[in-house]
Amino acid sequence: MNPFYLIPHTPKAYFCDRKKETEDLLGFVDNGSNVTLISPRRYGKTGLIYHVFDHLSARKKKPELFYVDIYATANVDDFIAVFAESIARVLKKESVIKSFLKFLGRIRPVISQDPLSGEAKYSFTLDTDADRRYSLKALLDYLEQRPTKVIVAIDEFQQIREYTGMSMEALLRTYIQPLTNVQFIFSGSRKHMMAEMFTYENSPFYESASLYTLDKIDRDVYARFIQEQFVNQSKCITQEAVDYILDWTRCHTFYTQTLCNRVFASTRKEAALVDVLMAADAILKEYQDTFLERRSLLTPRQWKFLIAVAKEGEVKEPTSAAFLQKYGLGAPSTASRLLDSLVEKELLLETKSLDGSSYCVYNVFFSRWLERL
Repeated sequence: MNPFYLIPHTPKAYFCDRKKETEDLLGFVDNGSNVTLISPRRYGKTGLIYHVFDHLSARKKKPELFYVDIYATANVDDFIAVFAESIARVLKKESVIKSFLKFLGRIRPVISQDPLSGEAKYSFTLDTDADRRYSLKALLDYLEQRPTKVIVAIDEFQQIREYTGMSMEALLRTYIQPLTNVQFIFSGSRKHMMAEMFTYENSPFYESASLYTLDKIDRDVYARFIQEQFVNQSKCITQEAVDYILDWTRCHTFYTQTLCNRVFASTRKEAALVDVLMAADAILKEYQDTFLERRSLLTPRQWKFLIAVAKEGEVKEPTSAAFLQKYGLGAPSTASRLLDSLVEKELLLETKSLDGSSYCVYNVFFSRWLERL
């Protein structure tokens, strides 16, 4: 049994820390507050949401819990279909699903089966904005009239700003505002966009939810967790190996879990540094074609700038003369444009603090591959 899960819904015994974060989110739920959960991708937002859901499900008086991932949606129609699928997935019982479909009224979806998961897929024929407004309101009204409290987590919530046509942001806020039986967790990875949505006075969702930022797991806590998981499975790992894992993955949850999963799988009794090095090298070789494909989507200057940031690990002054001269990146004005474009493409991650901004390559494995060039 490999204790280092690579899927978001991780059993409690194999879930690393997040005790304070779990307590905080449960506190928001108990106090009747909507919450906006923000962090870069793959820090563990989705896993934390499922972990909180597990705690809520264990209660004697448990709410109904709905998780809606809208990352792949491109418009309001997609949102409505994914939302409906998420509701039906929880209801399960055929009689309850029939009542749900009846509640939708004149907008009846076409239901098919996903060939891979076997789950029901919903599609709607929504010819007019009036149909879209009706459908969205019907879904929320259905949850509002459920006999128990309802918690809805919408993941990658900033995606609604990418929809064209009708203003989804204003419409959704209008339908959510009067609800009393439904609470929301709005989760997002594009910090600037999520902040705009919930803190700018001219935004529909202005001050409609408590803001909560998810940081990396504490290094010492993660180190203990890794060692404990090996010991619990009658194996062990050297401190040197653990230190290298956390250095190499920068304590970024997804990359740490992935490397630990690989090291654990290849270890019979004791994992040493050499085992970690071999696993890390194998991962980069497996991803190489994907990384090379990214190169074809960038200009030579963007690619060169990306390599420079990767070799530095973290850059606090990306337009400084010292950095630009070291890597032959041209004038500050050019570097500024390159920086903005790479941040927009989510190839560079901008981290803000009281000391200013710093930049690193968003994907840690990609960064480690680039620094070898």
